[in-house]
Amino acid sequence: MSESSEPFEPGRTGSRLVGAIEAGGTKVVCAAGTGPDDVRDRIRIPTTAPEEVFKQAVEFFAEQEKEHGKLEAIAIVTFGPVDLRRPGSESYGAIMKTPKPGWAGAHWLTPFRQAFECPVYIDTDVNGAALGESVWGAAQGLDTVVYLTIGTGIGGGLLVSGEPVHGLLHPEVGHMRIPRTEEEKKAFPGACPFHGDCLEGLASGPSMQKRWGVPAGELPADHPAWEVQSDVLAWACVNLTCILSPQRILFGGGVMQQEHLFPMIREKTLERLNGYVDVPEVTQGIDQFIVPPGFGQDAGLMGAIALARKRLG
Repeated sequence: MSESSEPFEPGRTGSRLVGAIEAGGTKVVCAAGTGPDDVRDRIRIPTTAPEEVFKQAVEFFAEQEKEHGKLEAIAIVTFGPVDLRRPGSESYGAIMKTPKPGWAGAHWLTPFRQAFECPVYIDTDVNGAALGESVWGAAQGLDTVVYLTIGTGIGGGLLVSGEPVHGLLHPEVGHMRIPRTEEEKKAFPGACPFHGDCLEGLASGPSMQKRWGVPAGELPADHPAWEVQSDVLAWACVNLTCILSPQRILFGGGVMQQEHLFPMIREKTLERLNGYVDVPEVTQGIDQFIVPPGFGQDAGLMGAIALARKRLG
């Protein structure tokens, strides 16, 4: 740590300038800053071939260093699956088996370690979002948090005791199984190519479009799709509440840009828990237990900044 650097304190923006990358399936956002109140500049790059993305990102950070001084760290929060099993191994930071053309085996850490002298850190996009929201956002001050993104796919970030969960690889919350009747299974078998009617196969944007024939954003608020969607997402909340005992569950992603959906999920979650998790934060505070992210679509980017500063210490 340099003498002029301030230690990381959750909730406070400091002076440590870092680079942040949020990598999604359609776009990669890069920024330089110290926190949500100090983002110097940002760039949006289409998620094309890895070499094109890496080249543009490296050039962006090189320009930021010329303008603002040396970056103390760069943190990447990425779509997965990504190898987070063995820090220091050759495969650490590489994208694993993925349907994204050209990205299987793409290594996030190498180009930035070669171009810059600072440390480079990596985690999943949803773990990053959970961390950022706990530091500065809608879960500020909480250390056990779930962040679910409902969009092109479904991912889940888990924060326990203030640290992102990795385990064997990293959580794949989007592929949990959801209780369904035989009638429901016949009505729609699901859209996941691996598991059919897992959470992602039932509630992601593509699965909703496959079931109802139009994109989720075009469905009116009174469409029966939202009753089905809230039912599926409520079961996910019940499962995660019973397994992880989080202090808060956050829902982000394009499909969740529906204000009427949150009250439906909360009501159904309480019904399914049936009084079993008998704590006031749930039974009386459900409106604060299941919430949208404070940073909206910037949750992952703020998480990358938080990750860089947290790992620096």
